[in-house]
Amino acid sequence: MNTTFSAIGEHRTVDANEFTPEIEPQPTWCPGCGDFSVLNALKKAVSEVGRSPEEVLLVTGVGCSSKISSYFECYGFHSLHGRSLPIARAAKLANPDLLVIAAGGDGDGYGIGGNHFMHTARENHDIVYIVFNNEVFGLTKGQASPTSLKGHKSKEQPLGSAKDPIRPLSMGLAAGASYIARTAAVNPSQAKDILVEAIQHEGFAHIDFLTQCPTWNKDAKQYVPYVDVQKSEEYDFDPRNRVQAAQMMYETETSLAEGKILTGRYFIDDRPSYQQEKIARGSMPKDPLAYRYTDEKYSWERSFDYVQKRHT
Repeated sequence: MNTTFSAIGEHRTVDANEFTPEIEPQPTWCPGCGDFSVLNALKKAVSEVGRSPEEVLLVTGVGCSSKISSYFECYGFHSLHGRSLPIARAAKLANPDLLVIAAGGDGDGYGIGGNHFMHTARENHDIVYIVFNNEVFGLTKGQASPTSLKGHKSKEQPLGSAKDPIRPLSMGLAAGASYIARTAAVNPSQAKDILVEAIQHEGFAHIDFLTQCPTWNKDAKQYVPYVDVQKSEEYDFDPRNRVQAAQMMYETETSLAEGKILTGRYFIDDRPSYQQEKIARGSMPKDPLAYRYTDEKYSWERSFDYVQKRHT
């Protein structure tokens, strides 16, 4: 529990249970699905940082994991396949006081929405992006996804996938994400702590969340046993050092294919967010758009007029 301001400006206590909706309180994921763990960790993390449901927007794509917007009480937007990030970016720019979280599966985020992932990271928008990585397209019954290991068998590829999987952590680093972490459904304590850090981070926070799929991906099993790279004496690197972070990411992604599960914080950078950069350059108003349009005294203006004022 934490104390925060509600939507009407009164102090009150926020409990994790407030994020359980009355309409769909019980998720309908398959028994044993790792998505349950993401939902529980997110409820605990958001309440711990002192945010109430009316202060949060959760934008999702399409897929099993994207149903989380139905099971998490807050403002929600169920977007098209792979399109959660542009919606989240727009919402955060219009109302920066909102805690904006985007979520979707590995196929949704790294495949269909891969282009949006790359540019959202490059621009360093101040949002949290949770990718449920179960190494498979679960909603479409087991198709190989961008993170499926080479040799993964499905109805479409009975002889096994001939492709190497992408390296999502390395991809996030190369694209420009300023906070990168990997956690797993089987480690709820670490998952909650990483989500808290990601929420508090000002910039694009990319979390690769390993979530087992017992129905359509028997190969991945439950991602156990796992190793926390921050707590293990075997690994010693500085997550604020880009070169060391890149090396640790490469080892982590290589180890996953070999059955060794490494998790933890991999990269942290305090560079300005996209909104901060825009305001500093005078190309974005300091007053949030959402507040200006709810002010009865405010006169609407065209974006063209605003740009003209800045150059005259």
